[in-house]
Amino acid sequence: MVKKKGIGYYLFRLFGYSVLFFITVVSTLPILWVIVSSFKSNGAILSSPFALPDTFNFDAYASVLNQYSLLEYGKNSLIVSVIPTLLSLLFYAMCAYAIAKYPFPGRNLLYVLFTITLLVPGHTRIQPIFSLIMQLNLYDNLIGVMLVYLSGGLAMSLFVLRAAFMSVPMELSEAAHIDGANFLQTFFTINLPLVKTGLSTAGVLMFLGNWNEYLYASLLTSSPANRTMPVALTFFNQAFSYDYTRMFAALTLVVLPGIIIYMIAQEQVTASVATTGIKS
Repeated sequence: MVKKKGIGYYLFRLFGYSVLFFITVVSTLPILWVIVSSFKSNGAILSSPFALPDTFNFDAYASVLNQYSLLEYGKNSLIVSVIPTLLSLLFYAMCAYAIAKYPFPGRNLLYVLFTITLLVPGHTRIQPIFSLIMQLNLYDNLIGVMLVYLSGGLAMSLFVLRAAFMSVPMELSEAAHIDGANFLQTFFTINLPLVKTGLSTAGVLMFLGNWNEYLYASLLTSSPANRTMPVALTFFNQAFSYDYTRMFAALTLVVLPGIIIYMIAQEQVTASVATTGIKS
């Protein structure tokens, strides 16, 4: 006999949905307001900030892209985001695979030392990193920024990828060894394709972190030719101090790529988070 749910159950669900709705509105409304305002004139933004635009005017986007070289800054951001992300996924996947699948002395200690870097305050690394980049003669060079980004997502990526590899049965690797596959073949052809949800999660998190990173991009570069989008945005705020339309257009172009990438990969991210929570 199915027990009927009481009014308390429905009240609890109503409260939960209300909280989720409130969080969604608070999170998305500012972004939507910036995007909508980028199509309005300054006068319309000041007089009717929450009204919809009468016409969608793309002049502000054309001005930001052409007059202020936002495409060049976007190319720099793409370079320092994509290349370190791809290299990091390769290196971290190898490390996570070895830790998850092969017992060796100090394995757990090594994993703890890697993941404990999450507890290290970010500002404590500024001076050592800056000194190292200066000694390598990579100041005001995108290669120096990429080297810093290579190590940025180590702890979180290792945590996600290790859990993903642990969910893959060891019997698959043993069967591959029996068939004559070596270590690299087993890793690349058997295990790596089976953890694409973990790779997607780690990749999205690292890409978004690199794309939105401001501190080291501004600290390690000085010339306009090496500016990334977040760094260029600070100069836009000065140039567009009273030109809200172009300021919001620049903000939209900086934020939108990350939102689109996350929307594309959200199912993989959700699946990986669920797997990580079950098997660790």
